Amino acid sequence: MFVDSHCHLDKLNYQDLHTGVADVVAKAEEANVKQLLSVGVTLDAFPKMMELITRFPQVHASAGVHPLDVESAFDLEQLRSFAKHEKVIAIGETGLDFHYKPETKNLQIERFEQQVALAVEVNKPLIIHTRQARSETLAILREGGAAKCGGVIHCFTEDQAFAEAAMELGFYISVSGIVTFRQAIELKEVVKNLPLDRLLIETDSPYLAPVPHRGKENQPAYVVEVASYIAQLKGLSLGQVAEKTTQNFTDLFLRR
Repeated sequence: MFVDSHCHLDKLNYQDLHTGVADVVAKAEEANVKQLLSVGVTLDAFPKMMELITRFPQVHASAGVHPLDVESAFDLEQLRSFAKHEKVIAIGETGLDFHYKPETKNLQIERFEQQVALAVEVNKPLIIHTRQARSETLAILREGGAAKCGGVIHCFTEDQAFAEAAMELGFYISVSGIVTFRQAIELKEVVKNLPLDRLLIETDSPYLAPVPHRGKENQPAYVVEVASYIAQLKGLSLGQVAEKTTQNFTDLFLRR
């Protein structure tokens, strides 16, 4: 059994590739992917995402504002209301991205701090996006008391030192299809060294399809390819990776 710990079900191609969320969920089920976490990136889009996934008990949700979307409409009380929904098991995707939007740095920091504080308040884990902001991301997590609620560094592409610092805060490390890319040499080495009890797997679909699907739209069923590659890197069986990453997902998101 596998879990896709990070996907964007409201962004998949339902015109040409899938007939609807039910179709995506069925394809995941066929691949033995039993649970999905559909991640919110703006407050405006959250109600529509929830409308799409509400009838699927195996699909969980998160609520948050992505660092590349911090100029979108934001109301902390609205986010607090979304966060209290029974289907919402995490806050985010939030964090910092100074690679693509350095001009919004100050606003990104403000929104990130607000979402860390909210996660601690409602005791739901954080889903963190970070790019070219290693020290700032860790500082905000430490100063905001994020160790109290925990969370995950999603789509991990940082170095070993960052992974260790995040794990010291009680965070998990989530690995996407990027690990299967030929040029991801440093990431492969980090993944080899990650303790299995701190590892999650994800697709980030519709983005970053793993080999052999690279260049196509990603989907939750493909998380099995990520798990298979990690098993090879770490010298483990696919069953070991499946069992432990599923248990880690449960421990982080569902046992509150």
